[in-house]
Order: sequence, then C-alpha cells, then structure tokens
Amino acid sequence: RLKGSPEQELRIVLLGLDNAGKTTLLKRLASEEVSTITPTQGFNIKSVHSHGFKLNVWDIGGQRSIRPYWRKYLGSTDLLIYVIDSADQKRFEETGQELAELTEEESLTGVPLLVFANKQDLVTAAPAAEIAEGLNLHTYRDREWQIQACSALSGEGVQDGMNWISSQIMNRKK
Repeated sequence: RLKGSPEQELRIVLLGLDNAGKTTLLKRLASEEVSTITPTQGFNIKSVHSHGFKLNVWDIGGQRSIRPYWRKYLGSTDLLIYVIDSADQKRFEETGQELAELTEEESLTGVPLLVFANKQDLVTAAPAAEIAEGLNLHTYRDREWQIQACSALSGEGVQDGMNWISSQIMNRKK
C-alpha cells in the first residue's frame, strides 16, 4: 500500500451531468449508505481518507442550470473526476461536450483526469473503451488520464479508480 504523509491534502472536483452517479460515488468513497440518494442542488463536500491521503472532494450538481458555475470551483484543483452514466447513450454527446470544455479551462491545465464510466451494472451500459473512444480521450496530451468502468451502487471498479489517483499523487511527489 502506498502511504502519504498524514497532512497531505488534495482537492478533487467531481463533475458530470445530472444523474450520472456523482453523489452515489462520493457516498461510496466515504463508506456511507448509498440506497437513498437525492439530486444535488448546489454542491456536497466530503473529506475522504484513501491511501494515507486526505481527499477533499467537491461534488457539484450537474443540472444544466448549475454547469456554468462549475468553473468557479476549479481553482487549486489537484485532480478532476468526471462521472458518466454509461447507460445513458442519448447524452454521450452532451457529456463529451461538457468534458471537452472543462479540459480547456486554464485552471485545469495539466490536472490529471479520472473518468468513471459509471452504471456498468446495467445491461445497456456502453463499455469503458467505447466511451473513451467517443470522448476522444486518446487525444488528451496535456494531462494524465484514465477511464475506469465502475458501478457506484455496488462499488465495483471504484477502488481501482482510487488506486489510479494514488499512483498519480505518488508520481507527482517524485
């Protein structure tokens, strides 16, 4: 296990369209009950301890009316987590557009990106590789990125994403 110094804190912004599973994912990371989730109006902040690091995670609502405010929360971000509903293929273009605009933000230049391809437990879910292709992640040359298939509801794949985050933190310290 990789261990950080106890005082090392990181700011992580958790974004994605409404109903992608951001709050469920955040509750899963915080080892909280995920059976009842209500849509986020505004934002949630949780401190999550993982791999010896304190991760201050900002979960910001994804409703269209809130998205223009995302940019106000991006300063000093150490890592961006973007959550996609893998089963909502009608919104892939919209979510791809939002992610593309985010990665153009000056305050996120070089910031590592973890894309959680959520809701993989649903039969209609697109595979993570297909989503990565659709998002053109392979064209991102200015940052480290990873796509991780997961189900925030069951927890499957979530720890793999956290392991990648930990490896990014450790690589930055070198």
